Amino acid sequence: MAHDRVYESTRAGSGMVATPHWQATEAGRAVLEEGGNAVEAALAAAATLAVVCPQVNQLGGDGLWLIRDPRGRVACIDAAGPAGEEALASFYHERGHDEIPARGPLAALTVPGQVGGWLLAQEAASAFGGRMPARRLLESAIEHARVGISVSPSQHRATLESRAELDAIPGFRASFLEPDGKAPAVGTVQHCERLADTLAQLARAGLDDFYRGEVAREVAADLARAGSPVTRTDLRVYRALTRRPLTLKLPDMALWAAPPPAQGLTMLLTLALFARLGITRVESAAHLHGLIEAGKRAVRIGAAAITEPTVLSPDPADFLTPEALAREVAAIDPKRTLPWPQGAGRGSTPFATPFATSGGAAWIGAADKSGVMVSYLQSLHSTFGAGLVLPSTGVLMHNRGAAFSLDPRALNPLQPGRRPPLALSPGLALLADGRVIAFGASGGEGQPQTDAAVLSRYLFGMPLGAAIAAPRWRLRAGLQIEAGIDEAIAEQLASAGHDVEIIPESFPDMMGHAGAVILHPGKAGLEGAHDPRSDGGASGV
Repeated sequence: MAHDRVYESTRAGSGMVATPHWQATEAGRAVLEEGGNAVEAALAAAATLAVVCPQVNQLGGDGLWLIRDPRGRVACIDAAGPAGEEALASFYHERGHDEIPARGPLAALTVPGQVGGWLLAQEAASAFGGRMPARRLLESAIEHARVGISVSPSQHRATLESRAELDAIPGFRASFLEPDGKAPAVGTVQHCERLADTLAQLARAGLDDFYRGEVAREVAADLARAGSPVTRTDLRVYRALTRRPLTLKLPDMALWAAPPPAQGLTMLLTLALFARLGITRVESAAHLHGLIEAGKRAVRIGAAAITEPTVLSPDPADFLTPEALAREVAAIDPKRTLPWPQGAGRGSTPFATPFATSGGAAWIGAADKSGVMVSYLQSLHSTFGAGLVLPSTGVLMHNRGAAFSLDPRALNPLQPGRRPPLALSPGLALLADGRVIAFGASGGEGQPQTDAAVLSRYLFGMPLGAAIAAPRWRLRAGLQIEAGIDEAIAEQLASAGHDVEIIPESFPDMMGHAGAVILHPGKAGLEGAHDPRSDGGASGV
């Protein structure tokens, strides 16, 4: 069960960075080479990625960080902004909408928190001895924005899929399409001078300018003209949050994930339940069936917790107790699949939360020899987000707020100041032998399944590059499996009741883009890899 080509990881001694675009990876590597730490490398890579991969992330998006310090302590930076002060159900009803639009200005209803997360990450970098100013960390991003970006294969494919839906949205055609509305060919140079000016202003004035300075003024004015419910006041009061991550201890490793309203609990549950099944043979029908069934139960449990925490919300730790996990494992049949989908869905998805189904996110990993590690996802929610490009700044807005509901009885009802549910699930793991792994993936609600597939394969002894490249699956209304799977395994899964659909495309974007960075103990150094399905990779010093 493998693709024809072999994908190897990268090794280094002092620092490592992995991203889904080679220019962002190079930006992070250059910072490491100049003596920057892992957080600074991740920041430089993230800024560049926001320019060269606009289909998945940009300044108008959000982000979620896990940062490990040299002593092994892990912190989470929650950089997902809340709904604007004018984002009321009545706001949409008065404009003739029974549901929040998926695209356009009315979908851009939450504060873009990504730059606020960069600000907290820069403070964390300083605490680890980092001395690089914002102008250095944004240098590569500014340069790429100024000279123009070359359309990557991933951007080309995303544009083909999205152009009909986004063509009429303000600013989209001028920024990302040919004048006749066609998708630009791979290698086409697209200029983004306004975005370059915005980044240069942030480099001069500091990242806080995005919320409380000249950039904030221009962003707010353009949002008001477009009709978005996000105001200048919403920007001014916004601060990213430092939060305590979820933790889980298993016999062979400890895990960290982001707390609600992110999807980290689902990822932890999937790995915790799978670990209790006693499966030892990698790339077998039992391996895939166990992960899929563990994932189904994790989705059903986690659905109630992927919401803005309140005094009435369930405590995620209650779902991770030995007693709770034992009950769920007992319900998993090693021979038959759980009927699927179950519960409320939207469209064809069985998931209670309407996460984006396309790849509107990017994972960045970084590590240095001091033990600082980063697992970070930044996101526009859907491919190209809301599609709204603000003319004064070149900022492309996300559509994370489309995950809210106008029904006040829903799990995630639209309310000003409320944070939306997040599919994002960056992870960190500490193995019993001392290896530390930063891992993550794009892919909407499929992220926990991808995380579990990659991590379990690696723990079973597959090389890191092979664990990431091997065929994956996507659990939706049925079980979609990537071409390259062993036919006998596919037949065994179908015999167990799985509604199997083989996706004939090689390395489809729908499977998400995964990556990992590993800090090996002693003098073994660092290792990294990013998905061959993406346009990136890993590089170190």
